[in-house]
Amino acid sequence: MSSIKKLAGQTLWYGVPTIASRFLGYALSLLLFWLYEPASTASITQVYAVIPFLNILFTYGLETSYFRFVQDHDKHTVFNTLFSSILISTLLFTAIVLLNTQTLAAAIDFPDHPEYIRWIAWILFFDTLSVIPFAKLRQEGRPRFYAFIKVFSIVVNVILVVFFVGVCPKLYKEDPSNAWLFFYDPTIDIGYYIIANIISSILTLLLLSKELLSFRFSVNWKLWKQVMQYSYPLIIVGLGGMINEMLSRLVYTRVLDLPREEELRQLGIFGANYKLAVLITIFIQVFRMGAEPFFFNQSKEENAPRTYARVMKFFVIACSFIWLGIVVNLPLIKYIGYGENAALYQEGLSIIPILAMGSVFLGIYYNLSVWYKLTNKTLTGAWITLVGAVITILLNIWWIPLFGYNGSAWATFVCYAFMMIISYQLGQKHYPIPYVTKKLIAYLVIVTILFLIHQAFIYFISTLWLGTAFGVVLIGVYTWFILLVEKKEFQKLPVIGKYIR
Repeated sequence: MSSIKKLAGQTLWYGVPTIASRFLGYALSLLLFWLYEPASTASITQVYAVIPFLNILFTYGLETSYFRFVQDHDKHTVFNTLFSSILISTLLFTAIVLLNTQTLAAAIDFPDHPEYIRWIAWILFFDTLSVIPFAKLRQEGRPRFYAFIKVFSIVVNVILVVFFVGVCPKLYKEDPSNAWLFFYDPTIDIGYYIIANIISSILTLLLLSKELLSFRFSVNWKLWKQVMQYSYPLIIVGLGGMINEMLSRLVYTRVLDLPREEELRQLGIFGANYKLAVLITIFIQVFRMGAEPFFFNQSKEENAPRTYARVMKFFVIACSFIWLGIVVNLPLIKYIGYGENAALYQEGLSIIPILAMGSVFLGIYYNLSVWYKLTNKTLTGAWITLVGAVITILLNIWWIPLFGYNGSAWATFVCYAFMMIISYQLGQKHYPIPYVTKKLIAYLVIVTILFLIHQAFIYFISTLWLGTAFGVVLIGVYTWFILLVEKKEFQKLPVIGKYIR
């Protein structure tokens, strides 16, 4: 249990800043939904769907490679080699993006805003240079400093967005000569959302200056070749993952044959509800922050497979709670998320349960992926992700014209379900782990049934607060059930264990 306790502690430290930053970032998105109609937010939806794709190319799997190779190589050599590599490549990739801004802007169907591409190039530049220093902090078990940097960065981002997007337009209408508007250009408008991100990324890199000062430009070529052999399949994994997650928004207006304004309206609704649906990925990201270095460090222990199985069980229990909490509170969430514009966005609420469960499948897949990372079979992981990407592409092209964003949501669900199942089957052949599979499936089925019961209730009783109260009751029922079934497991946990008798 000590290993689980350690993972829980690290997840907490990584989790607090990640949850805080993601929720604050999410609040920024909500600010846009409160201030702008769906069609106006479509450009931001599209641009921020591009960043993850480019981020995969810029980082090319070196974060995971750092955790892998620092286990059996000198950590200074690994740090210097990987940071030297990423420094050179980042300069090169940034130059390529800056020289092709108009082409990339046209590729995402927003040729009128090439400046957005220039701005995200600088976000990628500074964020990429922070990747290896952040990995160093995580590997060395320094989550408090990590937490401070993440929280400080997002707080600055929030302040800047609120000022430039929320405050400055009002000041400009009242008095264009106001001294507070010295740096404000009203023609940029919603673009300040991206500019604020650039400034926070610069500050993040500056706060990592101590880690950067320990860097010495040197490349151990033998090590670098080993790293590239290990990491290049991770590029495929990453790109495939981003195709599965982001492609639907990038191609949405391309595969529809509707008036431009209607396409943008649907894309804005899709992007907004997608953000609500992937609230569950905040927890998944938090978990990965602590779990990835933990899995590698734990791999040398004799009971590692059993530990991985127990981690999976707690993970699925946590995800099922979060999923249920989201889907039974959708009527309330829409008002919090969209304010006075709720009526404009609410037609897309039906995709949230589908996408959220797809995110649960993705989180389980991340847990299962430990087998190919530990056995150096990253190429197999790449093939799984590639097949998933093909499924995503084909189903989006087929289903979006027929069913709109509902078709895209189901495409995501099918893709992640496939990746989860095939990874489990292959993993049990190459690195058997004693997962309690039937029990985990039962937990996911039960929360789905509870959701359907809630849907039936609000169909006949549409009062907001009664529906919310009944949702709380259902969450309470599930809590009681889990504590009853997993009583012995929870009794072993630190802090809360003494209360479960």
